[in-house]
Formats: sequence, structure tokens, C-alpha cells
Amino acid sequence: MAPKHNNQVFDSHFHKDWQRYVKTWFNQAGKKKRRRTLRLQKAKAVAPRPVAGLLRPVVHCQTIRYNARVRAGRGFTLDELKAAGINKKQARSIGIAVDHRRKNRSQ
Repeated sequence: MAPKHNNQVFDSHFHKDWQRYVKTWFNQAGKKKRRRTLRLQKAKAVAPRPVAGLLRPVVHCQTIRYNARVRAGRGFTLDELKAAGINKKQARSIGIAVDHRRKNRSQ
């Protein structure tokens, strides 16, 4: 509890062990370089596939409020893959998302 009334204000030593709580960033440049090299290694490892995840279709949102907005869909339909000449299993292996439940209602 804080002291009450017209008494002496204590000379508190709040700055005593401040070195323990200081966080330095001397390794910032090294970490940045490491992240970059790891990203490049991952890109080489998954070579034909996209690095940022599976390739997804652009779809419109459903409700009246958001239907002007487009977003990334779950995956391409089987008809779209057939039109592109890609097998369902081959699409997954080269990094293309497949959604077997989606229908092409706009065509």
C-alpha cells in the first residue's frame, strides 16, 4: 500500500537492476539474413509448387453485403481442371488446390 498523509516520499530504488530487462537487437541483421536463406531453400525444395501455399481460384463472397468482394476460394472444380487438361491427383502434386464439392454455376 502507498503511504498516506503528509509524510516523507520514500527514495525508492526502482532503477536498481535495469540491465536484466534490456532487450538488445544486435542480431537483427543476422536473423534477417537467416530468414531469407531459409525462404530460398524452401522455395528450391518445393520447386514446381508455389511457395505461398496452394494455388487457389478467385471467387465472390456469398451474401449481398460482400458479393462485390472477391477472395481466394477453397479450390478449383473438377470441370475447371478438366478444361485445363489436368488430372485431380496431378493438380494436388503440383500445388493446385482442388475442391470436389464446388460447382460451376456461372457457366
